[in-house]
Amino acid sequence: MNSPVMRRTVSLLPLMMTLVLLDFTNYVRMLPAPSSVSMESVDMRHTLTWRPLLAPCNSTVLYSVQFQGEFELMVLNGSWVDAPECQQTRHTHCDLTFDLGSDSDYSVQVRAQCGSQLSPWTRLSRPFNRRDTVLTVPEMMVTVTGDALQVSFQKLPLTAAVSVTVWRRGDERQPDVYMMPAEQMPLHVAALEDGAEYCVRAQLVLDSLLHSSSTDTHCVSIAGPDAAWKMHISVTATVFLVAGLLFAVFLSIIHCHPDACRTYFHKESLPRSLRPDWDIHILMSIQEAELCEQITMVTAHLEDRSTQQDIVDFVE
Repeated sequence: MNSPVMRRTVSLLPLMMTLVLLDFTNYVRMLPAPSSVSMESVDMRHTLTWRPLLAPCNSTVLYSVQFQGEFELMVLNGSWVDAPECQQTRHTHCDLTFDLGSDSDYSVQVRAQCGSQLSPWTRLSRPFNRRDTVLTVPEMMVTVTGDALQVSFQKLPLTAAVSVTVWRRGDERQPDVYMMPAEQMPLHVAALEDGAEYCVRAQLVLDSLLHSSSTDTHCVSIAGPDAAWKMHISVTATVFLVAGLLFAVFLSIIHCHPDACRTYFHKESLPRSLRPDWDIHILMSIQEAELCEQITMVTAHLEDRSTQQDIVDFVE
């Protein structure tokens, strides 16, 4: 005789089998997780990338990204934060530059969605820290204004600084080093020696352990504070001198004496090839000359015979 416990177990068995089949069906219908998830960080710009989903989908595949830093892990009980710019996006990349705003380690994950179907989350293989970024060589421009140098850069990371080294040529062992935040650029170096040549080199610095390679050395000559007005005077004097010479030439042409004009502006005769009174001689070979004579004689003979025939017809 079966006990009540056995009857309850037997009655629950179909229910358990149904739940297992439902879970298996949902697992089979679940989207595959995104693959090849990686982080690219150059000059403090962090971009998460992944491969597009290859599974069939009747609608557009959408992706969502979440991140978790030390604050979310320790203070917010391990919660995840949605990346605002990367929720249900069609792209296979996500710019997390402003989301990963501290020097802590971040875990990042992404999942796909097709209609009502969701894929599992795919997490980075290891936490990301923005100090792992790759710093490139900055684009430096050096200009001279009077007795001062102006050093400017293009597209600097906002969280990095620039180390600028300036020295006088020949005094490489006594350089001046300027550490400037990116937002305070450009750099002005004034009161330099007139006529001397100065060289500049720079590199990006994130901390004591992370910095970029140095730029090429740029050397410029300092013209001094009086160079500007000296240049203006030289240009003005040159303009007046050229204008005076042109005016003198113009007057000499207008008031030129006839004899002097004939001396300096005499008329040349036309060359023989341009004159209208020259004969044309065509050189012919002996064969061509004989052919022409034969054609002429034949033509004359034909004309004589034609004339004779006309006379005979007329007499008859």
